[in-house]
Amino acid sequence: MANTYSQIYIQIVFAVEGRQNLISQQHREELHKYITGIIQKRSQKMLAIFCMPDHTHILIGLTPPMAISDLVRDIKAGSSKFIHDNRWLHGRFSWQEGFGAFSYSRSQIDTVIKYILNQESHHAKRTFRNEYIGFLNKFEVDYDERYLFDWNE
Repeated sequence: MANTYSQIYIQIVFAVEGRQNLISQQHREELHKYITGIIQKRSQKMLAIFCMPDHTHILIGLTPPMAISDLVRDIKAGSSKFIHDNRWLHGRFSWQEGFGAFSYSRSQIDTVIKYILNQESHHAKRTFRNEYIGFLNKFEVDYDERYLFDWNE
C-alpha cells in the first residue's frame, strides 16, 4: 500500500490445547525460529517470542494489510505441522482455539520484550491463568469466562 505508514505493536498470547505441557525446553529454540520464519514470510516484524511448555507469547510489529487472526491462524497451523513433522510427540499436538492480542506504544516495547523473554521466572510466581486474566483486565477487554482457555491448574 503506497503512502501507508504505521507503527503497530501487538503481543499475541495463545495456549497448547488442554493447556498440556507439550513444548519441551529441548525443542523451544527450534520452534522459536520456525515461528519467526512464518511471521517474516508474511512480511511482519518479529520483536520477541517465548514458548512456555503450555503457552506462547509473541511480540510483533504488524503491518496494515495483515489481519491478526489470519497471522495467528498461520502461526498455529504451521507450527503444529512442524511439531508433527519432526515427531516431537507421540500423540497429537494442537493449539487451543482463540488467542489474546494486546497493543502497545513504541515507548513500551523494551519493557514488553523483557517481560516476554523472562517468562520462566515470571511463571515461577504467577500462573498462566492469572497472567492472562490480568492482561484482559489491564486492557479492559470484555470476556466471558466460559470461553477462555481450558485451565489445567
